[in-house]
Amino acid sequence: MAVFTEVSREEAAALAQRLSLGSLTDLRGITAGIENTNYFLSTDRGEWVLTVFERLTFEQLPFYLQLMKHLARREIPVPDPQADADGVILHRLGGKPAAVVNRLQGRSQLAPASWHCEQVGRMLARMHLAGRDYPLHQPNLRGLDWWIETVPVVLPHLAPEQRTLLEDELFFQRSVAETPANEALPRGPVHADLFRDNVMFDGLPGHEKLTGFFDFYFAGVDAWLFDLAVCLNDWCIDLSTGRLDELRAAAFVQAYEDERALTHDELRLLPAMLRAAALRFWISRLWDFHLPREASMLQPHDPTHFERVLRERIANPWHGVS
Repeated sequence: MAVFTEVSREEAAALAQRLSLGSLTDLRGITAGIENTNYFLSTDRGEWVLTVFERLTFEQLPFYLQLMKHLARREIPVPDPQADADGVILHRLGGKPAAVVNRLQGRSQLAPASWHCEQVGRMLARMHLAGRDYPLHQPNLRGLDWWIETVPVVLPHLAPEQRTLLEDELFFQRSVAETPANEALPRGPVHADLFRDNVMFDGLPGHEKLTGFFDFYFAGVDAWLFDLAVCLNDWCIDLSTGRLDELRAAAFVQAYEDERALTHDELRLLPAMLRAAALRFWISRLWDFHLPREASMLQPHDPTHFERVLRERIANPWHGVS
């Protein structure tokens, strides 16, 4: 992601040697994103991704790294954190926590068709089921509590009609969160950020196969329905308008339900959860846009995109296919 922390070739080479990854041949900063410092790390033995964590702490990170190992052991295609001779997977660079994972094959599909959505929906359900017995617990750190804290910080930067929308939607979501139906939603580890650029596909055009989910550093324990809603709001929309493409959305949900059927409460709350997922990313993009951190390759996302998505979900609620 954006480079906040400069890592020297010497530091990267030393870490690669400690992890028995071979001799460093190349180190390149990754420009996309805004949360952590990421580099492509190449050695004479393979390709890796080096991440230096800018916000997550040494205490928080075992949840994410061990979750990836847990899922990989259950044949969910995710990056595998690399351990040193003592089995340690959380390292230190420049006084900050760091990890190295294998680089997934393929590339992101930024213009998905229904068959891409079907593959992601099916694997998302498998991932949820595979995480049921994951023993560590950490809440979604960008959940409702964070929204409540962050909205007052971004409100002064907004136009009056935007402030009204943001405050009204937060009130609505707080009300939904208090309902028995919301409390009854199935829960477990969720990715919480499974956008198009966090999934890899490989193969010839029109025949691409999903090769992995990555960037689990917003993961936490939350409603599985929230994870599904995040995906629908990215994989199954027209990016220029935020409108839901119902054919892609139906394909995504049907493939998900082929692995895990949605409950009655999930179907009832899907329209509200689609709004919640849009709200979450509108807030975070407003925060990143108006209160940015310094970085040598910082590219904050446009917050108005998820404002459009939220307005669409309010005006045109979607109830799924079941």
